[in-house]
Amino acid sequence: MQKPVARSLACIALFGSTHMALADVVEHPKPKLVLQITVDQLRGDLLDRNARHFGPSGFRLLMENGAFYTNAHHRHANTETIVGHTTLATGTDPAVHGMVANIWFDRKTGAPNYNVQDADFPLVGAGGVDKSTELDPTQRAATTDGRSPNAILSSTLSDEIAIGIGQVAKIFGVSIKDRGAISMAGHVGTAYWFSKSEGRFISSSYYMDAYPAWVDGWNTAGHVSAYGGTTWSLADPVETYRFRSMDDMEWETDFPGYGRVFPHPYGAADDKYFTTRLTLGPAGDSLTASFAKELIAAEGIGEDSITDYLAVSFSSTDYVGHIFGPSSLETEDNLRHLDDTLTDFLTYVDQKIGLENTLVVLSADHGAAEVPGYLRSIGIDAHYFDFDVVDLQPSIARLRAEFGIAEKLVKSFSNPYVYLDDEVITANGLDKTLVARRVAEELQQLPGIAFALSSDDLRNGDIARTPVADAVLANFHASRSGDIYVVFEPHWFIGDMDGLTVAGAHGSPWTYDTHVPIILVGRGIEAQRISRRVETVDLAPTISAYLRIKAPSGARGQVLSEATGD
Repeated sequence: MQKPVARSLACIALFGSTHMALADVVEHPKPKLVLQITVDQLRGDLLDRNARHFGPSGFRLLMENGAFYTNAHHRHANTETIVGHTTLATGTDPAVHGMVANIWFDRKTGAPNYNVQDADFPLVGAGGVDKSTELDPTQRAATTDGRSPNAILSSTLSDEIAIGIGQVAKIFGVSIKDRGAISMAGHVGTAYWFSKSEGRFISSSYYMDAYPAWVDGWNTAGHVSAYGGTTWSLADPVETYRFRSMDDMEWETDFPGYGRVFPHPYGAADDKYFTTRLTLGPAGDSLTASFAKELIAAEGIGEDSITDYLAVSFSSTDYVGHIFGPSSLETEDNLRHLDDTLTDFLTYVDQKIGLENTLVVLSADHGAAEVPGYLRSIGIDAHYFDFDVVDLQPSIARLRAEFGIAEKLVKSFSNPYVYLDDEVITANGLDKTLVARRVAEELQQLPGIAFALSSDDLRNGDIARTPVADAVLANFHASRSGDIYVVFEPHWFIGDMDGLTVAGAHGSPWTYDTHVPIILVGRGIEAQRISRRVETVDLAPTISAYLRIKAPSGARGQVLSEATGD
């Protein structure tokens, strides 16, 4: 038996060492601001690829002064905007947070559901009317102008800041895209996004009854109309660009009035597509940063010792990638311009709050596939897949004969989900589980389709556990996922974005779509590049650990020790 004195000395030694270890972990004070930057469609290799265009105070400031995870990946299969943003915000998979796609079909109403739509919370001001769906194909499935975060089923990092630090914390999300702002602001923050039809930043009645004076002031100050009659021109001499010889490629989308060749005209301020063109180039990101700077000043972000949260999602990289592709002169120059925008924005944050008082986080909602035309030009076979002709395939015709029906079994396809026609199946007395399995089997035999997995098989675990199947399972939500999940072969793509033909795409579980950067810069975080594989679900738990608050309710990721001082 240990003597009392010896036991006491042992306890002193134990608690002494524990105290010193704890001091090492928590020595940095909580930041005045968590600034979470998301660059839409920033594939993981694009920072290093374009680093020669960056100055010292934008992307390089983050890449060279923080924990830079160069091998970070989304682990869910459907790498779309709302899915990735919400994963970054919650630290969990779409199977848990529920945002399984930009668009899914409501099984009760049979109508498409645009992820953040909510009829209970109409837009604020101008009669609450926004006709952006006419100008933005990604929102054409929306059945209401109302918007809220209520479809997000897990708490977000921003929610947990309000819980752990207190509701006195100021929490905001800003983006060109409604889904980019709303997902990051969470359930307790305030979100602002850009209306293309109205040419101003807006919000919904979920957040407020009327706009603060500063919002109206920014919207009427002419920031948007100032781009009328201007162009997107190269920031540097053309000979300094890697893709200088690829300014007019046949696979690029020729958007009306915008063209495929520099300079790209934004057009007159009263042109119907003027505000859409702004988002197809650097102007969209500049407007986002300008509005965010005004928000910081007007709302007093970072002015006291209480940690505030501001999420800024830059969307132009995504729009440019869809229209021109990631390996294009336009994407290369857009990132050059974004570096200038980021430099100006971080300089402003440093002046107002101090970067030493700020935890800056940068990541992306998804990566990007190369355009098939570009891949073919360098000798890689690539294709677009046309789902409209699937029902005309002989194998599907044989399947209808097998079930003794003349009608179509497939009602619709909304990438990546196939929806079967329940009325036809019921009217013919068919077993939907069997039909779905057989349709999936036939789809998987078609060129370009790697896997087709029925929801019943996913629900019941009747699938072989492979990395791709695990990614699909991470994306599976019983009440929101479609009847069959389709995974296309690598370098096979859907070239249609809700009615608009586009050059580039994303949305697969292949590495070009899952690979994104993760960078954290703040007190106590050493500058280092980390090449081990990490996942985007790790980000929210890591920030939570840095702030010493609990992680979001559905969080499944691991804390990244390099970013917490452990």
